[in-house]
Amino acid sequence: MKMKPSEALRTHRDAIRHVVESHGAANPRVFGSALRGDDTAESDLDLLVDPIAGKTTLVSLVRIKRDIESLTGVTTDVLTPMALHERFRSAVLAEAVAL
Repeated sequence: MKMKPSEALRTHRDAIRHVVESHGAANPRVFGSALRGDDTAESDLDLLVDPIAGKTTLVSLVRIKRDIESLTGVTTDVLTPMALHERFRSAVLAEAVAL
């Protein structure tokens, strides 16, 4: 049976932090259904990371996504604050909680 994103996050929190840092990003935060607790086994894990100038690339964001999905078995979206649409960026930034 597939794990809910909130369960995967609880189980793998430290490892997820390590994956983010090892690929040159910082400050991993969760938002969306996994944070609110209304996620299901079909939900994805929504993560926000801060890029580090000169380190974070599109390739590193893809590697973060791939490694977290391999670790947790949960579909994961990895976004930076500037990748969020301006219409809901401030709401997501206000909601997001550090890992």
